[in-house]
Amino acid sequence: MKFSVCIDALFPAGGQRWKEANVYDRVALAVKHGARAVEFWSWWDKDLGLLEKARKDLGVVYGAFCTRQEGLVAESTREKYLAGLRESVAVAKRLGCETLIATTGDEIIGIPREIQHRNIADGLRLCAPILEESGITLVLEPLNTLVNHAGYYLWSSDEAAEILDEVGSPNVKMLFDIYHQQIMEGNIIARLTKYAGKLGHIHCAGVPGRHELNSGELDYGNIFAELDALGYDRYIGLELFTDEPEKELGRLLGK
Repeated sequence: MKFSVCIDALFPAGGQRWKEANVYDRVALAVKHGARAVEFWSWWDKDLGLLEKARKDLGVVYGAFCTRQEGLVAESTREKYLAGLRESVAVAKRLGCETLIATTGDEIIGIPREIQHRNIADGLRLCAPILEESGITLVLEPLNTLVNHAGYYLWSSDEAAEILDEVGSPNVKMLFDIYHQQIMEGNIIARLTKYAGKLGHIHCAGVPGRHELNSGELDYGNIFAELDALGYDRYIGLELFTDEPEKELGRLLGK
């Protein structure tokens, strides 16, 4: 398994223990505790020079980060979304990152879901040539709407897969967040197996609570064994919250 440590979750900026740490320091903390790859949510509020320096000094790989704009559900925000994607692709190439995370934005009340679905697919089709030219993969992420992201449009891995089929690009795939999909759909191993060919990135955390992987109802040993059997060879992002990140990374990464 190839793990990527989400520094914004495990070593959050402004957190009591790391309130003086800059982004370089937080990447270094993850590397110190076994990470070979890290990821984060937003790039536009981070010092890109320090991220470049961390990559050079520490030999770290950037597993994924978010593209700049939401807004796929509405045709009116499409050009802004594409401009944000181009910016994000340039940053990804600068940092040697091969994966960008796409979120859809919130559902627009009063507009039929089938129209918003079509807008997402149409927008991603326009993203595809940018991605294919750059060699970057964009991963579309369903999120749970019951606990963390009320109002968000895309909560179903089934609908995400339908959209990917409509887009038809090898550079547009699914981010399957095991935490979110356990809350919304369950049947995690069956769904990972069903959508194996569409997976571009995975996130994980314990359910409930989004804490340590061994803290809840999921058997991550079995899940990871199944991913290995499926031949999944992309990153698994550790996007969890814990008061003892060093201990959890030591358990998972063996350091």
